[in-house]
Amino acid sequence: MTAGPAAPPVHRLLVWRHGRTAWNAGGRFQGQLDPPLDDEGRAQAARTAPHLAALLRGEDTVLVSSDLHRARDTAGALAPLLGVGVQVDGRLREHGLGSWEGLTRDEVAERHPGQYADWIAGRPVPGRGGEAQAEVAARALAAVADLPPADVAVLVTHGGTAGRLIEALLGLGAEQRRVFGPLGNCHWSELSFQASGWRLMRHNLAAPATVEGRRAGSSGDRGPFPGPSASDVPDVAEPPADTAATDADAAG
Repeated sequence: MTAGPAAPPVHRLLVWRHGRTAWNAGGRFQGQLDPPLDDEGRAQAARTAPHLAALLRGEDTVLVSSDLHRARDTAGALAPLLGVGVQVDGRLREHGLGSWEGLTRDEVAERHPGQYADWIAGRPVPGRGGEAQAEVAARALAAVADLPPADVAVLVTHGGTAGRLIEALLGLGAEQRRVFGPLGNCHWSELSFQASGWRLMRHNLAAPATVEGRRAGSSGDRGPFPGPSASDVPDVAEPPADTAATDADAAG
C-alpha cells in the first residue's frame, strides 16, 4: 500500500493577498520593491479583516506575513482581531523580477523588447534577473512546512507568490499554470489538507460589500463569490489572455 502525503503542521490555509498600492493602481511591476498600501489598500484591509476574524473565530490560528510592508500592514489589520501576533517570513515575499521592477508593462516592452516577447510567448526570460518560478514555489512551500502546529494558518503574501504556492500545493505542472486566475487585492483562497493531499476549497474570495448600510448577501458559508470591483487592479504581469506566457505574474 502506498502511503499518502505527509501531514503538514496545519490542515487549513488561507492565502491572503495584500491590499492595493499606488503601483497596483498604476499598473507597475512591484516584485520585491516595497511601495506601501495606498488609501484604498488600507481601506480594503480594514474592511476585510473583521470578515476573516469572524470566519476564524474559535480556531487556533497562526498569522504569517511576507516581510514587505504592503503585506505586513495588511496582516496588521487582522492581528488584533484574532488576538495573535504577526509572524514575519521573508520566504513569502513577492517573486523577484530583476530589472522589470518599478516599470509598467509598456515600459518593459519599450526598454526590453526581446525579454517582453519571450515573456508573452511563454518562454524563459534570460537577462532579466530576479527569480525563477520554481524558486518562488520552493521557498513558499518551505515556509508552509515550517509553520507551527495550528488549526489554520493565514499567509499574507502577494499575487505571484500566492499563485506559485497554490499551484505547488496542488501539484500542478507548468502546463497547468493559470488554471486559476490571480488573486485580487485583499482577496484570499482557502485550501484544506485531506488524505490525498491539499485541495482548493475556495478561490479569490472577497469580503462582502456593504450596500446602503447593510451587508450584501453571501453565496456560501465561508463568504461570497467575488464579483468585479473597481478597486481591484489585475496583476500587471499577467500576459494578455490570448497568449501562452508561463513566466512570472508578479506585480503584487
